Amino acid sequence: MHDIRAIRETPDAFDEALRRRGLAPLSAELIALDDVRKGATSAAQANQERRNALAKEIGGAKKAGDEARATELMEEVARLKDAAPGLETAQAQAGALLDEKLAAIPNRPNPDVPEGTDEHGNVEYRRFAAIRPQLATGQQHFEIGEASGLMDFEAASRMSGARFVVLKGQLARLERALGQFMLDLHTGEHGYTEVAPPLMVRDEAMFGTAQLPKFRDDQFAVRERWLIPTAEVPLTNLVRESIVREEELPLRFTALTPCFRAEAGSAGRDTRGMLRQHQFNKVELVSITTPEQSAGEHERMLGSAEAVLKKLDLPYRIMTLCTGDMGFASQKTYDIEVWMPGQETFREISSCSVCGDFQARRMNARFRAGKTVNYVHTLNGSGVAVGRALIAVMENYQNPDGSVTVPSALKAYMGGIDRIEGHRV
Repeated sequence: MHDIRAIRETPDAFDEALRRRGLAPLSAELIALDDVRKGATSAAQANQERRNALAKEIGGAKKAGDEARATELMEEVARLKDAAPGLETAQAQAGALLDEKLAAIPNRPNPDVPEGTDEHGNVEYRRFAAIRPQLATGQQHFEIGEASGLMDFEAASRMSGARFVVLKGQLARLERALGQFMLDLHTGEHGYTEVAPPLMVRDEAMFGTAQLPKFRDDQFAVRERWLIPTAEVPLTNLVRESIVREEELPLRFTALTPCFRAEAGSAGRDTRGMLRQHQFNKVELVSITTPEQSAGEHERMLGSAEAVLKKLDLPYRIMTLCTGDMGFASQKTYDIEVWMPGQETFREISSCSVCGDFQARRMNARFRAGKTVNYVHTLNGSGVAVGRALIAVMENYQNPDGSVTVPSALKAYMGGIDRIEGHRV
């Protein structure tokens, strides 16, 4: 959510930020709406102030025995009371309209974010070449999984429809091992606090992290609650409507949860395999910081996500997303893309974003520094997507006989199993 006062102070800068996002200027329209809101507020306040003043005058008139004057004043009070509900409604409507407009506008990109219209404008930041020999090509994960008998899309489709999968045996264990490995790494080495959050949240929580209202069609709703599209939602909302002490910051949270997405805007994309599912597991990273800490925390969070792929010895590259490709709430985003030999391309496995105070304003999340209270900054990132990590391991560690070698970092989580050969259900 944007601060209308900041827009008033620097309207040209606000419109330039929107231009970089590919949007038309909006400052004049927003300021006009704010003028209406201010006018309605002033009218309601003037009505109340006049009634308060009249109450004193009526008392004075009665004390002086001037009943005619008292009656005249009471009639004016009655007229003001009759007008008050309309003035209050106008005030509420003007404020709601302004808030609705502000809520629909994406965050301003940082100055160092490259300008572009889509993924073709993204810029490579750095890359990591695996120590083990990198496969240039190979089978795709679903070919390996189905041939082994450990990945069943047909059974999942019969019970749940498209974009679901059933994992069995050693492959199911490998997915579980990946999630536990990531949690242990982030809590043991990176200083994140593990959280087991609710998987269903209210409208307010989804609005706070900017999934609502813009991305309503991408979500699943159940009995007036939303299934979380990512643990970013409950983890970030841990500080909603609160004031934390500056010395508590940064707060760092991590969680391994199922995530649920309707994939409303991806019809026809990645229909084979596990790349784009309605339900998937992900380890999320969330940081709550002061404004001064957030840029450094963004790089730190990126390094934490990278560490997962380095320990798994998976080749990857990091892309700085351009203004036309980054998320609605983001000021700046890094995508980590892992090499997928089966597709012969890099695919996103983590996205790390700094949001400034954009989400904090929507959640009213603040911190106290001395006598001053300001909005916190929020950051979120995948640390990493478990299903996509499973795909990457399968494709990068595949063997000519159809088996998959277990990365050394996961062997302790696999009970000593060093190769997944299939048909062990």
